[in-house]
Amino acid sequence: MPKKKSILFMLINMNVGGTEKALLNMISEIPKDKFDITILMLEEYGGFLDSIPSGIKVKYFKGYHNIKEILKGPLHVTALDFLKKRKIIKAVIMTFLCFISKITKERSLFYKYVLREYPLDKNEYDIAVAYAGPMDFISYFIAHKTKAKRKIQWIHFDVTKIGFNKYFAAKLYKKFDQIFVVSKEGKNKLARMLPKLNDKIDEFTNIVSPELVEEMAEKGVGFEDQFGGVRILTVGRLSKEKGQDLTIPVLAKLKKNGFNVRWYCVGDGTARYEYEQLINSYNLGNDFKLLGVNSNPYPFMKHCDIYVQPSRHEGYCITLAEARCFSNPIISTNFTGAAEQLLDEETGILVGFDEHQMYNAIIRLLNDDKLRQKIKINLQREIVGNALEMDKLLKIANSF
Repeated sequence: MPKKKSILFMLINMNVGGTEKALLNMISEIPKDKFDITILMLEEYGGFLDSIPSGIKVKYFKGYHNIKEILKGPLHVTALDFLKKRKIIKAVIMTFLCFISKITKERSLFYKYVLREYPLDKNEYDIAVAYAGPMDFISYFIAHKTKAKRKIQWIHFDVTKIGFNKYFAAKLYKKFDQIFVVSKEGKNKLARMLPKLNDKIDEFTNIVSPELVEEMAEKGVGFEDQFGGVRILTVGRLSKEKGQDLTIPVLAKLKKNGFNVRWYCVGDGTARYEYEQLINSYNLGNDFKLLGVNSNPYPFMKHCDIYVQPSRHEGYCITLAEARCFSNPIISTNFTGAAEQLLDEETGILVGFDEHQMYNAIIRLLNDDKLRQKIKINLQREIVGNALEMDKLLKIANSF
C-alpha cells in the first residue's frame, strides 16, 4: 500500500467562523485512507474544536501566549513598554525593528526576531498550508518554521478591503508553491496587487456539502418564539465587516410601515454591545433578536422566510453558500464573490451596501409573490457544492 501523504493546515483557532467552517468542510472531503491531516493552531480555543473529525491530528503552537501581545501591538508602543520596564536591550532592539519595518514597509525581520528561539518543526510534511490567510504571522511561520515538499498560501478575504500588506506578501509569497483565493473576483484582485506572482495564484472556492447542511438542519433546534409573521435571518460574526448595523434601521422602517416582520441574527462578536445599543435606540428589542453563537445555524436557515447577507466585504462567504442549500429567498450585498454565488433576480437579489436598496429588496419579496416563487424554484434546482475543487489540492499532493 502506498504511503499516505501528510498535510498540515495552520490557522489561529477554531472559532465559529467561515474560515474554520471551510476547513472542516474540506478535510471532510479529503480521503483519509490516502492522507494524514494535521491542524496546527495558535490557540486552543473555539466553538468548532469539538467538530474536528476523529483521526485528525491537532497541535498547538505552545509559545504563542508568550508573544501574542507583542505581535498585536505597534512596534513603537512595544519598545516604549520595554523601556518603561527598564528592559533596555529589548527596547533598543524593538526600536531598531520598528525603524527597519518603516523603511521596508513590512515586518519579516520582526517575525524572525520573535521566533528566533523556536526551532524548525522536526516533522516534514508533503504539504503545509498557511490556511488562515492573509495572516502575516502564520504565513511567515509556514514559510520559515515548517518543512514541507509543497507550501500553499490560502486567502479568505478581499485583499482590497482589509489590512493587507502587499510589500510583505510580495516578498514572502514567493516561498509558496501555490496561492489559493476563495473566489474568482478575489483572485483577480490579488493578481492585480501582486502581478509578479500571477502564475502561482488560483481560485479555490470554499467547499460546502448540501447533504451535511440539510442533515444538520434536521438535528438542531431553530425558532422557538412562536412568531407568526415573516422571519428574516442573518448568520455571521457580529462585526462591522458583516454589516448587521445596516439591517437594524431597515427593520425599523419595515415596522414603521406596518410589516409584521422579525429579524434574527445568529452569531456573536466584538460589535454586540454597539448593536444592542442601536437596537434599543430604534425600540426594536422585541423584534431584532441577537441569538448568539450557534455551531448549527441550519435549522434557522431552513425555516426562515428570507435570508439576508448584509456584509460590507467578504472573500467568498460560506454562510451565503449554505443558505443556498435551502429554497428560501436570499438578499445579499454585492461584496466580492457574491455575484459568483447568486444570479440577480434569479436565485436571489443583489444590492449595494445601502439601507434604501436593502429595504426595497425586502419589500419586493414581501409583495411580489411571483418573484419570491421564482427564486425559490431556481434555488431548488441549483446544485450547491464544489467538490471538484478538491482535484486541485489532490493534484498537488500527487505531483511528487
